[in-house]
Amino acid sequence: MKSETVTLVLVNLAGIMEKADEAILPGVYKEVGAALHTDPTGLGSLTLFRSIVQSLCYPLAVYLSMRFNRAHVIALGAFLWATATFLVAISSTFLQVAISRGLSGIGLAIVIPAIQSLVADSTEDSNRGTAFGWLALTSNFGSIIGGLCSVLLASTSFLGISGWRISFHLVALISVLVGVLVYLFANDPRFPRSDTKHEGPSNKSFYNEMRDMINEAKRVIRIPSFQIIVAQGISGSFPWSALSFATLWLELIGFSHVETAFLWTLFGLAHSFGALFGGYMGDVLSQRLPNTGRIMLSQISSASAIPLASILLLGLPDDPSTAFLHGLVLFIMGLSISWNGSATNNPIFAEIVPERSRTCIYALDRSIESVLASFAPFIVGILAQHVYGFKPIPQGTSDPVLIETDRENATSLAKALYTAIGIPMAICCFIYSFLYCTYPRDRERASMVALVESENAEA
Repeated sequence: MKSETVTLVLVNLAGIMEKADEAILPGVYKEVGAALHTDPTGLGSLTLFRSIVQSLCYPLAVYLSMRFNRAHVIALGAFLWATATFLVAISSTFLQVAISRGLSGIGLAIVIPAIQSLVADSTEDSNRGTAFGWLALTSNFGSIIGGLCSVLLASTSFLGISGWRISFHLVALISVLVGVLVYLFANDPRFPRSDTKHEGPSNKSFYNEMRDMINEAKRVIRIPSFQIIVAQGISGSFPWSALSFATLWLELIGFSHVETAFLWTLFGLAHSFGALFGGYMGDVLSQRLPNTGRIMLSQISSASAIPLASILLLGLPDDPSTAFLHGLVLFIMGLSISWNGSATNNPIFAEIVPERSRTCIYALDRSIESVLASFAPFIVGILAQHVYGFKPIPQGTSDPVLIETDRENATSLAKALYTAIGIPMAICCFIYSFLYCTYPRDRERASMVALVESENAEA
């Protein structure tokens, strides 16, 4: 098997475990909330804290990826988040879990831009969307695996250990194994295995390296298309973060752990294949409509979320006997709203900067977008409790009262979720319109820079 193929396979494995690590906590919100005696606002703040730490650490990803082999950077990140996930599994207080999730954010931060830039460097403009679609597909399988593992194990125990804790131990163990494989067998094209002299200490001082990194970041931030994609991403990422409460909403409706796992797995599968379809269609349309094709797809995708989320959250009854209808709408929704990253954002990022700046642009995008989108679970928790009437259930509540309160809470949470999905997606769709003016110009400018650099290198 070719070295490039092995690297892409291992990078996708790392993407699977990265998403699995993100997905396990939302999958057991109900059990963690009961174990730590916290409410939806507190649960949302755990994800918020991890996301803030993750956002603040993206510049570290740029520095490490510029200086070191990106395969080794990915392995380091896997070891960090595996350690943090193990610490969550043995935590007994809210503060311990919060600190552990913060450490997890550091590992996730240094991995994501390295993975994206490796994929971008190994593809051409004509097939980059499909490559990012495959990355999204495999990564979403990680979300499915993480969510499925946590939800199915949530109600079990082994040797007195709660099922939700076991799920964290499993993800930590597999993450370590993947990290070892990536370190041993993956290859960064910038650091061939036969040439080790480039990795390690450079002749530049730390100050000069920081100055170069800051100057590169400034050049990227000045690109109009980057500003527009980040602006839409701030609103477009908000709904995806808010959906971390979806499994809790399904359980409050009355679906069992198995039914909830099946429904959310169905959504994850649809989301995965939707991303692959979106990436493929983005490549097709970019050949026929090079200046507008990718942008049109994202506007269709983001706009479709508004009516579909309305049907799912506000139109369907809060009744566990409607599993088929919930599954059907979740499948259609997952298939339709997942095109933006693979069809538009990631391929365009690779086209509007020189190759050397790709890690930087992906890291900046994640840093700026996620620091604001990370407030979504926290805001959903506040909306559910303080605007739409979510009521934490006191200990010792009788079963009939418990069921009635769960249904009322499901309605409150659904309204909060739709607020966090419908409005941001409408804003996202509108902001994409500005790319019609800036994208062709920025792409041409990057091509000219690459041509000049190539001529200078030959000279």
